[in-house]
Amino acid sequence: MSDLSRARVEAFLEMLSAERGAAQNTLASYERDLDDLSDFLSGRKVSLGAASREDLTAYLSDLARRGFQPTSQARRLSAMRQFYKFLYAEGLRGDDPTTILDAPKKARSLPKVLSVQDVTAMLSRAEEEAGLEGPEQPARIRRLALLELLYATGMRVSELVSLPVKVLTQEGRFLLVRGKGNKERLVPLSRTALEALARYGKFRGADPAQADSPFLFPAASKEGHLPRQVFARELKDLAIRAGLSANAVSPHVLRHAFASHLLGNGADLRAVQELLGHSDISTTQIYTHVLDERLQHLVHTHHPLAKQAKNPD
Repeated sequence: MSDLSRARVEAFLEMLSAERGAAQNTLASYERDLDDLSDFLSGRKVSLGAASREDLTAYLSDLARRGFQPTSQARRLSAMRQFYKFLYAEGLRGDDPTTILDAPKKARSLPKVLSVQDVTAMLSRAEEEAGLEGPEQPARIRRLALLELLYATGMRVSELVSLPVKVLTQEGRFLLVRGKGNKERLVPLSRTALEALARYGKFRGADPAQADSPFLFPAASKEGHLPRQVFARELKDLAIRAGLSANAVSPHVLRHAFASHLLGNGADLRAVQELLGHSDISTTQIYTHVLDERLQHLVHTHHPLAKQAKNPD
C-alpha cells in the first residue's frame, strides 16, 4: 500500500474511532479488509484512492472465486462503502464508486428435512407411548394427535396449537385451517391422523376442566391453548426417545418433511403450495431440490438413451 493510501486509511480509521466510537476489533477488521482490497488493486496497477466501480466489482468477483461466503463479501462491501463515502465527504475524491455496487446475494439455505424413516420412528414411538396407561396417558395421547396432525397436514405450529375444538365434530377427511392473514385452506387428513384425533377427542371430552375451552388443545396459558414452545420441547424430547438428535427436530422441520416427502413421491409443486398456505410459489420453491432429484431419477430410469447406456449389448 502506498504512503498516500495508507494515510487515507489511517484518517478513515481515526474518524471511525473519534466520531463513531468504533471498538478496536472493528477498526482492526476494517483495516484488514482495506489492506486486502489494496493488495488486489495493486495487481491491477490501481491505487486504493483511485479505484473505479469496475475495479471494486472485480474485487467482489475475486472474493467469490476465493470462496468467500456472501455474508463475508457483504462485510467487505460495507467497509468499502464507508471508506469511499469518507473520501468523498472529505473532498479526497470527486465521486463515490460504491453507490451503485450490488450487494452479494445470499444463497437461500435449504430447509432441514427428516427422512421418512426418521418421521416413522417418531410416530411409532409416540404411538407406543400413547398406549401406556397411567396419569400421563392423556398427555401422551395429545402428543400423538399433535404429531399426526402436523405431519399429515404440514401446518404451521401456530395454526396447529390454536385449532378450534369444533374440529372434533366435523365430518369428512378435510380440515379447515386458518392461516396467515386469516386466509382459510382445506387440507386432507390421513387415516392415522383421523384415528389419533378421535382417540384424543375421547380423552379430552372426559376432562371437565377442558369442556368450556374453544381450543382443541386447551392449556392454562395466556392464549388459552397449548403454547407452541411447549409442543416444540415435547417434540425434541420425543425425538431423543426415538433415537434422533433433538437439534434435528422441530415443528418447522416436520412441516418441511411433509412438503419434501410429498414432492418426492410425485406431488405437484402448486398443490404443495396450497397445502402449506404459501401465498407465493417462490416461497415453496425452496423445495425444488427435491423435484430435481426426482426428475433426475425419472430420466435415468425411463429415458431410452439411459436404458441403452445400462444395456450396451
